[in-house]
Amino acid sequence: MTKPLQVVCLVDDEFEDLELWYPVYRVREEGATAVFAGPEKGRKHIGKYGVPAVADLSYDELDASAFDGLLVPGGWAPDKIRRDERVKRFVRELDAAGKPIGQICHAGWVLASAKILNGRKVTSTPGIRDDMENAGAQWYDEAVVVDGNLISARRPPDLPPYAKAFCDVLFGRH
Repeated sequence: MTKPLQVVCLVDDEFEDLELWYPVYRVREEGATAVFAGPEKGRKHIGKYGVPAVADLSYDELDASAFDGLLVPGGWAPDKIRRDERVKRFVRELDAAGKPIGQICHAGWVLASAKILNGRKVTSTPGIRDDMENAGAQWYDEAVVVDGNLISARRPPDLPPYAKAFCDVLFGRH
């Protein structure tokens, strides 16, 4: 029996609840394992609308070789997550390995700070379009944009096609 694919989701306080949990449930429905990583292992983070997520791992425990994909939710959490050097290094390593990286809404800030967007096609909430373009990305106002291993979406109404696109890339169905 093969080991299930491992997806890590980055969390911090004030993540957008739906943008975290909807993709997590989708990858779990597909048979992958989804775990949460935050600044401190065991710490409970509360979403913008009160839904909690507990960090299974600390950022110190992130190892790109141990994971098959990454999900970054939006909300205000990405503005905190993007400042952590361990996270930026992890994102760069996953990207260099061609592993799927999903980001929605404000999560694009994390990818911009990791400096992996130059020349890439993405979308995000229109509020950070300038940040994405200043990081070198080609920005599109579309529900979902897939550019190789990068899967991006704008906002919660885009969750169904975003989660499907992420799972398609993760499971090699693209």
